[in-house]
Amino acid sequence: MNDRFLRACRREPVDTTPIWIMRQAGRYLPQYRAVRGKTTFLGLCKTPELAAEVTVQPIDFLDVDAAILFSDILIPVEAMGVPLEFHENEGPVLPQPVKTAADVQKLDVFDPTDRTPFTLEAIRQTVQALHGRVPLIGFAGAPFTLAAYMVEGGGSKSWLGVKRMMRQEPQLAHQLFGKITETIAQYLLAQVEAGCKAVQIFDSWGGELGPEDFEIWTLPYVQRIVQAVKAKHPEVPVIYFGTGMSTLLTRMKKTGADVIGLDWRIEIDVARSILGDDVAVQGNLDPTALFLPKEEITRRVEEIIRRNGGKNGHIFNLGHGITPPTDPEMARHLVSEVHRLGRRS
Repeated sequence: MNDRFLRACRREPVDTTPIWIMRQAGRYLPQYRAVRGKTTFLGLCKTPELAAEVTVQPIDFLDVDAAILFSDILIPVEAMGVPLEFHENEGPVLPQPVKTAADVQKLDVFDPTDRTPFTLEAIRQTVQALHGRVPLIGFAGAPFTLAAYMVEGGGSKSWLGVKRMMRQEPQLAHQLFGKITETIAQYLLAQVEAGCKAVQIFDSWGGELGPEDFEIWTLPYVQRIVQAVKAKHPEVPVIYFGTGMSTLLTRMKKTGADVIGLDWRIEIDVARSILGDDVAVQGNLDPTALFLPKEEITRRVEEIIRRNGGKNGHIFNLGHGITPPTDPEMARHLVSEVHRLGRRS
């Protein structure tokens, strides 16, 4: 196996900087669109052979150093009992949002082998298709991010519903966060046991919280998830990533995650000076940099690698997911340049 991604997660020496790309299996790839044309988005997530096929596509095309399971952070929310729909060009819709104590009471902390067997089977089929070439990353959403979707019933600019619950009904909000936390811990453990070699916790909306609220509503819950994974699988790296969280780095580190994902709003050397050398980092090229000419992409890659200063524990990635209009050849150029410029003697 190409293990440079796992070695970087453990802050061990590598032959060159490893790279994978968030949403590397997605609409920017024509081969993904061909598979996606056969079914709905949820159908793709729930059909193991198709999910495995699109998970492996970027390994073949881009030569990245890790695969990440094709799924969605809201799959376990649906399994908890909240109906989930995806409307074209609108994103997720949860038509029965969680608003009351009765709604929270009805939520199930489910057995992943019972409620999400398609996810675990997709992992097994992906591992088989990878033939040991690169490790597979599993993932789940962080409790605040999932609660935000569950309470709002979909996306939001202000996340006022969940924040109002946190302010006015804190006991109810803690019950909701607790159920999500227990669910996600079991969900990630099941992914590891099915074959994932690392897991990432996505806190897509974690940057909506200030420092004090992060301490109350995110830190203890993410800590519990990390501790649950580490208690059974101490060898499995845990990555914690969120957007707009550059001012929360010291608190993100307190989660106990092995790797802190960085968006593009902070230079990597500044982030590392805040975090210290006892945690790995992932990131952090602006996704829209892939619309630049190749020579400028190369320059930006070189700058991030230069700012890392040759330190162990750097996984190159975008600061968020690759965007659908991206030219696949630019993504391939990015991977090639990271490997070339990140080569160690």
